[in-house]
Formats: sequence, structure tokens, C-alpha cells
Amino acid sequence: MSTDPHVDPLVVFTPSGKRGRFPKGTPVLTAARRLGVDLDSVCGGRGICSKCQITPSYGEFPKHGVTVSEGALSDWNAVEQRYDDKRGLKPGRRLGCQATVQGDVVIDVPPESQVHRQVVRKAASVRAITMNPATRLYFVEVDQPDMHSPTGDLERLERALREQWQIDGITADLTLLSKLQPTLRKGNWGVTVALFRDHAGGAARLTEIWPGLHESGLFGLAIDLGSTTIAAHLTDLDTGEVVASSGIMNPQIRFGEDLMSRVSYAMMNPGGDREMTASVREAINDLIRSIASESGIDPNLILETVFVCNPVMHHLLLGLDPVELGQAPFALATSDSMRLGALEMGLDAMNPRARIYLLPCIAGHVGADAAAVALSEQPGKSEDLVLIVDVGTNAELLLGNTERVLACSSPTGPAFEGAQISSGQRAAPGALERVEIDPETKEPRFKVIGCELWSTEPGFDAATATTGITGICGSGIIEAVAEMRIAGLVDASGLIGSAEQTGTPRCIPEGRTHSYLLHDASAEGGPRITVTQGDIRAIQLAKSALYAGARLLMDDMGVDKVDRIVLAGAFGAHISTKHAMVLGMIPDAPLNKVTSAGNAAGTGARIALCNIDSRAEIEATVREITKVETAIEPKFQEHFVAANAIPHKTDPFPELSKVVTLPDVSFNTRGGEGETGGRRRRRKSS
Repeated sequence: MSTDPHVDPLVVFTPSGKRGRFPKGTPVLTAARRLGVDLDSVCGGRGICSKCQITPSYGEFPKHGVTVSEGALSDWNAVEQRYDDKRGLKPGRRLGCQATVQGDVVIDVPPESQVHRQVVRKAASVRAITMNPATRLYFVEVDQPDMHSPTGDLERLERALREQWQIDGITADLTLLSKLQPTLRKGNWGVTVALFRDHAGGAARLTEIWPGLHESGLFGLAIDLGSTTIAAHLTDLDTGEVVASSGIMNPQIRFGEDLMSRVSYAMMNPGGDREMTASVREAINDLIRSIASESGIDPNLILETVFVCNPVMHHLLLGLDPVELGQAPFALATSDSMRLGALEMGLDAMNPRARIYLLPCIAGHVGADAAAVALSEQPGKSEDLVLIVDVGTNAELLLGNTERVLACSSPTGPAFEGAQISSGQRAAPGALERVEIDPETKEPRFKVIGCELWSTEPGFDAATATTGITGICGSGIIEAVAEMRIAGLVDASGLIGSAEQTGTPRCIPEGRTHSYLLHDASAEGGPRITVTQGDIRAIQLAKSALYAGARLLMDDMGVDKVDRIVLAGAFGAHISTKHAMVLGMIPDAPLNKVTSAGNAAGTGARIALCNIDSRAEIEATVREITKVETAIEPKFQEHFVAANAIPHKTDPFPELSKVVTLPDVSFNTRGGEGETGGRRRRRKSS
């Protein structure tokens, strides 16, 4: 933080990470526009449309090198008050056209204020699930009260369930008891009840009651709470059908893009954990309301929810301080599964008596999301050795077969999701998601989200006129870097060559390094999209962490290769397997043995939602999984360093060399060794 009064305040925008210094009095909207931040405005900054809502964050932000004090933005003004009175602003929100910069500040642009709103691509996979839900509907006819044998209405309902459905013993909370008598009489003593009975046993819990025969359905939610995105699948608890899938960005991004940044925020800001808990619960409530509205169902018909998440998200969802997860031995407050009521967790957008189930965590850094992947993909039942990689901000890996299963997590960071990349953005319409580079001409072509055409095909410009070409997302940057390696624009050490070395003017000087120009629309006022040396380094760090985690598991298993690889996660579903292997994100394997499982964690959550036997199964399974802690393994750093080369410094890639020939180039003018060692080793092996 600068204390020099002559230095303009620093403005940092999240989740984009874009930053710049602006004179005091600059409207936030103006600063956003000058930095190319995606902040909407229809009225041109007149304070009429309210599209430019932003959320300033206060406190210590060591990652950004900023301390934000209360006076960082101008005071609330009359225009904001007028809008708040008429339509309401969420607590903490400001209008970007009215709030002006007064000091160093970190500003979050919420998804609804972005022009190019996030497309959270966590669609539900089609999966056959044996239905055995915890919550079921029962129609019963209850005896009317009799003065000669006085009993309460609840007791007579209990007797009806015992006689008509062989259900012995029920419990009901006070909010249900208050509905019981009027509902029985409205239904003329015939009612439908929702009863919750899970694998833990005990008396059935009465969670809802309707007069007569209830035919409007019963629903549950499977929610994958990720570091970056929250995905929800609204599921019919009778058929198992996914009625709707929806997702939003995790608002905790403004406290830190990666998990350790959020733990650090909690450590350095008293009450920071409660702040993050409140923000994520509010987001989940918003998501529940929107998915119910989208599907046209009454939110009170949502009577059950299953959550999967990593350990830090697990603690912050439950309102538990995550600080212990930031230091060895990475102790969880609890690793067991959890069974709670919705209101205990502040989730009031669904039925207040809805029941919540959280899958168990495997270890301090291997969470319920990894358990859900294990439930979905069943590595312990695989005859061949399978490596399952759930790619995300914090990657989780499972390696196993019928003999044993190992698990670890690897801190890949947000680069794979387009963050910390110079032209990077989240997956949204207009973002480059596929890239090809001609090895002869070195000319690129690409596809953007929202358009099926390649950039070289007729009609591409017209088809992308609405969305524009806005940046590059995670799958796009992976393909771009891999294609640059295949085309000889990047050497094995990750260096981008000059125009003279590569033979293309698209390699342009940038300081002491070079960048590759993918797309230039600056003449029309559009973006200039490049892959910089810094981008290559960010991808190298992320992929090295992923590969090192896999190698640690393979070391523990005593193997040098795996039989097959499964890429899981929303992002994993969009990765080109060939490009992932060219980068060295994953170990060498036949490309036809590398498959995508889609959002396996979300699938595991749906299985647990629809089948209570699977809950008992995964609770037993996690106790059998061997946990490998990358943070304290001495060989992790060794594997990490070797994996920096593209694809690798020493490990051979014979299967890859059957389909791709990587140019033996070196752009290190100082003559350093090691750039091409991996390629020479592969030639001996192929």
C-alpha cells in the first residue's frame, strides 16, 4: 500500500485481477472502462439503470499488496439512496457510476453486473441411478378425533402411517405441528406427508404435509460448491430426473481466488470467516431461488439438499473457521458426513424443514468433492489402474484399482480457469475456447464460446457480432500454449521465440521477452489478445502442480504408468486430451484411454441425493482410501521442478510421440541446458 500522498490510489478489480492507479475522484465505472473490466452500464453513468453495481471489500489483502480502509470510496450519495429506496440495493453494494475512488481499494464486480455473464458449464451428466431417496411421499387417511378415546392429531397420524404404511414412529418440529391441524381438516382427514428417513436409521422425520393427494412433486438439490463456481442440479426425488441445472460464481472470489488466500483472509481479518460464510450462503440462497423460478416450481417443494465441496469450502459453508486447514497437520473440525437442517445453515430459500447432507471429507486437503468423484467413478472397483483428475482451482486426484485407492490434492491455482492470464477470462460468450496454429504458416484460428464456426470460416464475423471476441478462457489457453509448442513457437523450457527465431511476425517483443499475437481488433476499438511469457509461466506452474501430484500417487503405488486417465470437473470436460498431454498436465497414456467424466463431483452428489445406500457406501469407502499429503512430501518439489518443461524434463512420453512430433527447438540465447532433454528422452523410448 502506498502512503505517498502524491501517488494515485490503486484500484484492484476482482474476479478479473485487473488493476491500475487513478486520481482521487475517478468514478469506479470510469476506472473499470479504462482497464477493460467487464462492468455493465446501459444509462451511460447517469445513475438510472443500476447495471453497474459493485461491492467494495475492506481489510488486509496481502495477495494484492493492499490495505483497504473505510474511506476508500466516496460517501453514499443521494442518487444511490434514491435507487435504494425505489428498488433496493443489496447490503454493501454501490453504484459504480456514483462511487468515486478516494484511496486504495479492492472492488468485486458481481456476475449480474458483468456484460459477458458467466456461463457455468457444469451440466448434469446422464447417469443411471437406482432410486432410493431419503425423502418420500405418503398419502394417509387419518381417524377423526373421538371424545371417547382422546389422542392428539399427531398420534393419530402416526397410527395411520403404522397401519397403512408399516412406518413405526415419527418426529415433527414445531413449525410442522402448527400446520398439522388445519391441513388435516382441509383435506377431510386425508393428507399427503413427506417423510425423511436416511441410512442412519431412527424415527422418520415429518418434513411437510399437504391436504388430500399431493401431485405437484417433490424435489432435491445436488450442489457442487467449488472455489470458483457453485453448480446446482434440481432433481425430481421420484424419478431422479434433473429438472434444471444452474450455476453462479462463488462470491468468495473477492476474498481470494485460491483456497489459501481465503484462509489467509480469515487469519488476517477478525470475523473474515463469518464474512465469507455469509456471502456464500447468500449466493446459495440466490441460486436456489433462481433455479426454482427457472423451472417453475415452488421452492417449498425442495425438501432435501446434498452438498459436495473441498475442505475449506466445507468449513466456510458450515460456519467453521478454516484457519487450521492453512497449516500442518491440516486438521479438519470434522471429516465425517454431516446431517443438518436447512435453517441451521441459514438456507431459507427452500422449505424451512429441508434436510441437508454433506458427504464426508477424505483428508485435510481432499474434500467431500473428491469423495463424490470416488462415488461416481468407483476407482476401487476398477480392474485396471485408473488415474482420476478433478481439474479445478484446487485439483484433486485419485489413483486406484480393486487392490487400493490413493488420493491427494494439488494447488493448481486459477490459471486453468482463465485467471492470472493476461487476456484471460471466465468461460463466457465471446471467449476463445479452441485454438489451432498452422505449423507451417504459424497462423492461428480459433473458436469462441457461443459460436460453432472457426474464425477462418465464412460467417464467423457476423455470428460473433453480438458477443464480440472478448478474451481467452481456460480450455483456450491450454490449447493455445500446446499449439505453440507443437508449432515450434515455444521451446521445451517454455520460452517464446522471437520473430526471427520462429519465422512469424506474430511473435512480438514485450520487454525482455516475447508474446504471440492471437487476435488483434485494436483498430476497431476491440481487444488485442496475446499469449505472453507470463501466461506460459502461469500455465507451467499450474500443470507442474497437477503432474507432480499424479507422480506422487504413482510413486506410492510403485508404478511408472497408468492404464487409463479420467478427467473430471466442469473444466475437465472441455479440455482437449491431446493438448493436455502435450503440455504435460497428465502422465503419458494412449489417447483413447484418456476420457472425460464431466462434472463427476456433481454426479456423485446426485447419486447421494437419490440413493441413501450410496451414502453408507461412500462413508465406508473414504475410510479405505490412503491419503497422500503433497504439502509435506519431500519429492513433490522435485517432481514439480521436473514437470516445468513442456511436456516434461525427464519423463518419456512414448504414447504422445506416436501422434505428435514436438519440434526440437531452443530459444535460450544463453545456451542453457535442459530445454530439450525431455524430447530427446522421448525419442529413445518411442
